[in-house]
Amino acid sequence: MTGIIIAGALIAGVGLFIGIFLGIAGKKFEIEVDEKEEKILSLLPGNNCGGCGYPGCAGLAAAIAKGLEPCNKCPVGGNPVGQAIGDVMGVFVADQKRMVAFVKCHGNCEKAGNNYTYYGKLDCNFAYKVPGQGAKACDYGCLGYGNCTKVCEFDAIHVIDGIAVVDKGNCVACGKCVNACPFHLIELVPYDAQHIVRCSSKDFGKKVNEACTEGCIGCKICEKNCPTGAITVTDNLAYIDQNKCTQCGLCAEKCPKHAIL
Repeated sequence: MTGIIIAGALIAGVGLFIGIFLGIAGKKFEIEVDEKEEKILSLLPGNNCGGCGYPGCAGLAAAIAKGLEPCNKCPVGGNPVGQAIGDVMGVFVADQKRMVAFVKCHGNCEKAGNNYTYYGKLDCNFAYKVPGQGAKACDYGCLGYGNCTKVCEFDAIHVIDGIAVVDKGNCVACGKCVNACPFHLIELVPYDAQHIVRCSSKDFGKKVNEACTEGCIGCKICEKNCPTGAITVTDNLAYIDQNKCTQCGLCAEKCPKHAIL
């Protein structure tokens, strides 16, 4: 009986020691949590998409709480989340234009030709490395193998008739598709942009005409007719500055190739 009592007392003593030790260690090595950081994290969508440049929402929340990033840095949350975070941080957050991804290619199966039949791996990065950078006659056109669709977590981009097409309603402008395209055909544009050049070819007009029926031939008709100077043609390709564009529509009306959306 005496042995049992001693053993019990010993176990109780060890348990008490460990408990006290863990309590002291917990206090000593306790990591202080920023209340603002926790509140900001609770406001973020939690998609952990990486569109903000951080691996997850926790990283962005910490950066915003420390003042290293703006309150409206999250592309998924948009203005509502940005303004809610602004309230937590005690700062005014101005509205930002909603952005969406846009594929600068309209060379679908009907409009763009092919140089040969491709039987390789259905992956844009893989096909990009074969002779001619893919089977498509245009050296700058969408290959249509869907690397952009594979990285989109919001079901906002699909391959339709051989080219990637963005669903503006679902797009949150996270930018993953932009980075996934080996041809850099995707860019973020204002949601309400009505006129965009849907071509990326820098070839001369004759070669463009041979490859695609609606490719930009760099004729500069759009540039000459734009009343605000929003359009410039560089390297045989027209580009519209959305900050200068007044959506008058003259460029789309005058374009002989219908290359402007």
